[in-house]
Amino acid sequence: MDKLKAMAAYVRIVDAGSLTAAADALDVSQPSMVRLLASLEESLGVRLINRTTRRMALTDEGREYYERCKLVLSQVDEAEASLTARR
Repeated sequence: MDKLKAMAAYVRIVDAGSLTAAADALDVSQPSMVRLLASLEESLGVRLINRTTRRMALTDEGREYYERCKLVLSQVDEAEASLTARR
């Protein structure tokens, strides 16, 4: 699993408020998004989001991971922008 891609997808899921909306935004199928989230949760050994057919809610671990993912992704963007600006 591409961890950076999984982190970006996780942030998109949380920001979008649903797996379906995140899948649409990333132009992937909803089942692919479900598998990605399940794979991420399995690799971390924690449940990030409690899901039902009607709603989803972040776990405490999920909330902390979301904040850290946003920070990491922001730092990656800054690093790329810095290098691009040097050209």
